[in-house]
Amino acid sequence: MEKMDRRKTKSQQAIQSSFLAMLINEGFDDITVKNISEKADIGRKTFYLHYTDKYDLLDKIVEDHLACLREICDQKKEKGFIEGTVIWFTYFQQHKLFFASLFRSESTLSFRKKLLVFIMGEIDKKLDVNAPSNQGIDKHIILKFLGTAVLGVLESYVLEEVDGDIELVAKQVGRLVKRNL
Repeated sequence: MEKMDRRKTKSQQAIQSSFLAMLINEGFDDITVKNISEKADIGRKTFYLHYTDKYDLLDKIVEDHLACLREICDQKKEKGFIEGTVIWFTYFQQHKLFFASLFRSESTLSFRKKLLVFIMGEIDKKLDVNAPSNQGIDKHIILKFLGTAVLGVLESYVLEEVDGDIELVAKQVGRLVKRNL
């Protein structure tokens, strides 16, 4: 049984690393299961044992990144809000090529939606709906507004449309979100 688990893990790692290299170099839209299988040196049947298609593969990788981000958010609770935002932005900087590839693709709308829902969930944990500045504003509107703003700046940073040191950008985003909580 252990041998099967190692083979399964090895196949999944080969598939994912091949996919990520192709994603960064070619873009999501041009990737096919055939290309992934050839690059990973596996049969297409092996690919389909693990994933339904390239979208399923992408979803699994995105879920893994969101799990890492969730862990970071849990760990940064002891930190201040702005320092925590810097840690969070640093994760995106470390995985910049991956996220830039997703932001550039027209076919990865589900990634944007999942990331937005994740960001809104994290903001919701800190939101004070009873704050005077939030009186009379629907909670969902506040979350959507702040979540979309953070996602937009994050995307612009990853795509190098915003200049600045990661810490400087993250601190500014942190201050803006904190101001609106």
